[in-house]
Amino acid sequence: MDNTANIEILGFIAAVLTTAAFLPQVYKTWRTKDVSGLSLPMFLMFFTGITLWFIYGFLINSPSLIFANGITMVSTFLLLFFIVKYRKK
Repeated sequence: MDNTANIEILGFIAAVLTTAAFLPQVYKTWRTKDVSGLSLPMFLMFFTGITLWFIYGFLINSPSLIFANGITMVSTFLLLFFIVKYRKK
């Protein structure tokens, strides 16, 4: 196995861990509908950054970056949706 494949395996391990760590927050927010502790500006900036990482992954042809950031984009979008939908007016 060449060095590039080893690096990509490392990337996939990091992708699984960082993406999986984010999913409990999405589930908890969906279940409780409590968004009081979530910051809309922070999640907008985070979503923008993740989207740029996703694009970057395509530009450098990195499956691990595409995988991790694609899933995290969806998760972050859901949290943004929940923040807007469930915030107290």
